[in-house]
Amino acid sequence: MLKKLKRALRVGKIDAREGNTLVINSETLERRVALLEDGVLEEYEIEREGDLNIVGSIFKGRIKNIEPGLKAMFVDIGMEKNAFLHFWDAIPAALDNSLEEIHRQGRSKKKKARPKKITSKDIPSLYPAGSEIVIQVSKGPIGNKGPRVTTNVSLPGRYLVLTPFADQFGISRKIDDPQERTRLRRIMQRMAVPEGMGIIMRTVATGKRARHFIRDLAMLLEQWEEVENVRDNNAAPVCIFEEPKLIERTARDFLTEEIDHVVCDDPETTEEIKRVAEKISRRARSRVHHVQTQEPLFEHLGVQKQIDEAFLRQVWLPCGGYIVIDETEALISIDVNTGRNRGSKDVDKMILETNIEAAHETARQLRLRNIGGLVVVDFIDMRHRRDQQAVYRAMKERLHRDRAKTQVLQISAVGLMEMTRQRLNESLRETLLEPCTYCAGRGKVKTTMTMSVEIQRALNSVISKHRDEVGDIIVVVNPDVLNRFKSEDAHILMELERSHTGRLIFRSDPGLHRERYAILDAQTEESLASA
Repeated sequence: MLKKLKRALRVGKIDAREGNTLVINSETLERRVALLEDGVLEEYEIEREGDLNIVGSIFKGRIKNIEPGLKAMFVDIGMEKNAFLHFWDAIPAALDNSLEEIHRQGRSKKKKARPKKITSKDIPSLYPAGSEIVIQVSKGPIGNKGPRVTTNVSLPGRYLVLTPFADQFGISRKIDDPQERTRLRRIMQRMAVPEGMGIIMRTVATGKRARHFIRDLAMLLEQWEEVENVRDNNAAPVCIFEEPKLIERTARDFLTEEIDHVVCDDPETTEEIKRVAEKISRRARSRVHHVQTQEPLFEHLGVQKQIDEAFLRQVWLPCGGYIVIDETEALISIDVNTGRNRGSKDVDKMILETNIEAAHETARQLRLRNIGGLVVVDFIDMRHRRDQQAVYRAMKERLHRDRAKTQVLQISAVGLMEMTRQRLNESLRETLLEPCTYCAGRGKVKTTMTMSVEIQRALNSVISKHRDEVGDIIVVVNPDVLNRFKSEDAHILMELERSHTGRLIFRSDPGLHRERYAILDAQTEESLASA
C-alpha cells in the first residue's frame, strides 16, 4: 500500500510516510480526524453537524422503573430512550485488570473497618423508583437500544483520570517499564487528592514530571466542582457534564509525544486546535500546521482511499493472503485465507506467516472500523502449539496500541480465537451507512448526507482543477440526493456556486443508484468526475 502512496504522502516539509501524523479535515457538515502511522490509516473519527456524542457525559437522572428479572434499572436522562443501568454498574467497582492498584501514602495497609459491602441485592433499596441518581454514559445508544450508564463516574484529564466516588489509586498496565512505574508510583503517593476521591495515571503519563500531574489534578478538581454546582442547582433529568467535542477530544487523547505532526485544512479549526494544544505544551502547539493543497487534503495524503477500503469485506495481506470481515448482530466473524500465498514449499511457515499478518491486520481493522463486542477469528489451522502461541502474541502486541479495552483468549483446538473489544459507539459502518432501500434492508448504502458531502468534495476538486477551463457544470444525482441539495444543503451549494465562474446545474435521474453521480462540462458534456 505504501508504495502507491509515496508520491502523495507529503505536504510541504511534512512527510506523512514517516512517524505519526494526525490529519484533520473540517467542512460545514462534518469534521474528520485520521491517525496515520507511517502513512497507514490506524484510527478514524467523524463528528457531524447535530451529532450528540454522549459517551463520557454525566447526567443527573431519575429512576423510572426497576426490572428485578433483568437486574437492571431504567433511568430518565432527558433523552428519547431511557438509559440502561445494570445492577453490576451501580455497585462501586474495583480497578479492572488493566490497572495496577497503588497504596495511598499515609494510610495503614491493614484492613480497616468498612461499611457493609454493597451487592446487587441492595440496589433496589438504595435506588428506589423515582429517586435521583448521578450516572455517566459508558456506551452510546446503538440501534434500538438506549445508552448504557454506570454510577462509577470518572473525569479524564490529559495525564490523569479523576474518580470522584472511588477512593483508589491506579496506574495503567500499558506502562510496562518497571523503573517508570516505580517513579510514577512515588509521584502518585505524594499527590494531595481529596479524601474519598481517587486518580488513575493514563498511558501518556510516561516520562512526565510531577508538575504536569499537579496541574492536571487541579484542573480536574476545578472541573468536578463545576459539575457539583450544576448537579446541586438543577432538577433531574439534566446533563451536568458534557464530553468535549471532537477537536478537544483529539488533543486530549491523541496529541501525545508520539505524534510528530498535526495537519489541518481549515484555518479556524487549526487555531482551535492550537488553543487546546497550548494548554498541553508549547511543543504540542508547534506541531500543529494549517496546510493548503490543490485537491482535498484526505485525497492528497491517500487517506480517503484507505477510508473507502474500510467498508470492504475482503482485506488483502502483504503476503498475498486475505481476511474476510462480517459484522452481525451477535458477533464479528473474521476468516483468514491463504489466497495467493501458496508458493512456499514449507507449508507450516507459509501458514504461520499468513496468520501473523492476519493478526496484525485484524487488530488494525477493529480499531479503524471501531468494531466492538464479541469477535471470533478463524485462523488457518496450525499443527504446532508454538505457532499458535506466536500468533497469539502477535495479536496481543498489536492490540497494545488500542485505546479500547480488549480481552483475548488462546487459539482453540479448531483454530478459533475469541476476543472482546470495548464497544462505546456505533461502528464506522453503522455511522455512515443505512439500510438499503433497494434490497429491503438486506444490505446498506451511503446516506444522502454522506453522498452530499462526497459530491461537494468532488465539486470542490473539479472547480479547483478546471477553474479557468470550464463554465457551467451539470451534476446528475439520484432524486433522494437532489432533495437534500434543495433543502438542508441548499445554502452550502449556493456558496460553492459563488466560488465558481459558471453555474451549477443539478439534474436528477431516477434510475441512478444513490451512491452514483456524474459531474459534466455543460458545454461539451465531457465527464469531469463520477462515481
